[in-house]
Amino acid sequence: MDVEIKKSIKPIKYNFAINYMEKRLEQISKGNKNELIWTLEHDEIYTGGTSYKENEILDSSIKFIKTNRGGKITYHGSGQLVFYFVLDLKKRKMNIKKLITIIEKTIIDTLDYFKIKSFADRKNIGIWYKKNKKIEKVAAIGIKVKNWIAFHGFSINICNDLKKYEKIIPCGIKEKKVTNLKKIKNQDYKAINDILIKRFLINIEN
Repeated sequence: MDVEIKKSIKPIKYNFAINYMEKRLEQISKGNKNELIWTLEHDEIYTGGTSYKENEILDSSIKFIKTNRGGKITYHGSGQLVFYFVLDLKKRKMNIKKLITIIEKTIIDTLDYFKIKSFADRKNIGIWYKKNKKIEKVAAIGIKVKNWIAFHGFSINICNDLKKYEKIIPCGIKEKKVTNLKKIKNQDYKAINDILIKRFLINIEN
């Protein structure tokens, strides 16, 4: 299947991205457009998924948007790579469980390329890193499915400001913190965008 690849260099406002994906979803459902993969950074924003709770916001002054993706509350901003997609699950004969497994495998395999060992946790969705018995989240996953077309996606913390997470309970999990790739291993991650796209495309076709 043909998939359009879109890479944004300048930060994208959150609502603009969501509206763009919802429009593409309608176009795909009518057979007028190809599926989409879109990588970007967002302007600084906190977003709450369909299962977030108000007590997960610890600082009422934050810029917050309630969104229609699954999951709880998270932060987007500079230094974080956001990987969006709009995929026709029905045409691909793919269920939601398989899609989440593909996302997890894509991220884990990509981080392995950078010599970082990470893992998925079914009880706490996302991708995690463990060091000295300390477990921290490095990537968040949140998707929505409408008419068997999946959209939203995942985000990976590369070199973002981790202090921003102190204003919320990230993903509603109090006992585990958030980290980023630069903190785990200080190296060049310029290639991560293209590697993620390549591995995701391979995984959704298998």
